[in-house]
Amino acid sequence: MAEVYNAKKAAPRRQARAEHIAKYGAMRFEEYAAQWKAGQRDLGPASVVHLESLLNIHLLSLLGSRRMSTFDHKVVEAFILSMERNGVGPAAQANAFDKLKAILLDAHRLGLFDDNPVSGIKPPQYNPKRVVIPSSEHLRDIRTGG
Repeated sequence: MAEVYNAKKAAPRRQARAEHIAKYGAMRFEEYAAQWKAGQRDLGPASVVHLESLLNIHLLSLLGSRRMSTFDHKVVEAFILSMERNGVGPAAQANAFDKLKAILLDAHRLGLFDDNPVSGIKPPQYNPKRVVIPSSEHLRDIRTGG
């Protein structure tokens, strides 16, 4: 009796997952990212500009035509390596990876992937140097040539 109940209870989830895979799996990354971006309602104007820049310059140029169902950890690793080869700075690499991670996590939650494509991936590291803000005395010394 419990097996029948569990099978009936799980059937709608399996059907919904199959529908999501059929709808979103065949979708190109560019289309999926546009839908994902539309759902980011909490972003301020500057954040939207930053997101669009990351998408257009880094993500869509390399991954835009890829079908969502084809993402796995090797694709994500290749994406990171391409940015390194193209001389993209560490801060931009980290930001682009974070956005890719957010988009693929959304797809993973929909059930497009059995395993999250970014799990186990070592993200690009950005370690900014410590910034020192000069004191007013130091600024005076600089102005007077001291």
